[in-house]
Amino acid sequence: MAEPARIPESGRRERVTNGDDAPRKDATSSNAASFKRELTAVIPHLRAFARGLCGRPDLADDLVQETLLKAWAAQDRFEPGTSMRAWTFVILRNAYLTDMRRNRFRADYDEVVAERILVAPAGQEAPLHLSDMHRALLTLPPERREALLLVGAGGFSYEEAAQICQCAVGTIKSRVGRARAALAQMIESGQLPRRSGNDVAHDAIMAELDASVQSGA
Repeated sequence: MAEPARIPESGRRERVTNGDDAPRKDATSSNAASFKRELTAVIPHLRAFARGLCGRPDLADDLVQETLLKAWAAQDRFEPGTSMRAWTFVILRNAYLTDMRRNRFRADYDEVVAERILVAPAGQEAPLHLSDMHRALLTLPPERREALLLVGAGGFSYEEAAQICQCAVGTIKSRVGRARAALAQMIESGQLPRRSGNDVAHDAIMAELDASVQSGA
């Protein structure tokens, strides 16, 4: 004979309690689906940021993959309604810093990303139009390059970039200003590094990424 349903401390039969859990499971599934959609939408932005940071598409893609895995595992910490892009950029930045300490990254020039990030967002600063001279980007100190990437390629405000980098807004403004000044000085003096290679396939991939980011902006 079947064992009768156990009565929980709440006084309801277990089968009733399980039934009450159904809406909760539906809500959890809905939240997971929403999280997945938001996470998928920021992938092009993560790629642009990662490729600007480390300069190589293969290492950048590994960095993005690591970021996505960490974000998915930590989805319970994400607050719905806040910026998924800012949240994942923090994860990517931390992963990059960890890998950089292990000397994993050896930056190579990435022309398409550099061209995009050296043009300031409207309403912030006058843009630096550097034509084909953007390979100077990866010669900048990491913290200045990072600030320029966030404000330029990422399209973040100074306030948002400061939150991602966990520093003062004034610090971000200073880093961005000094980065642009250093680049301008390099160009004026003609002291630009040579490009390390001419990979046609890589250029095609980056052009596609650039179009993807612009269409998603």
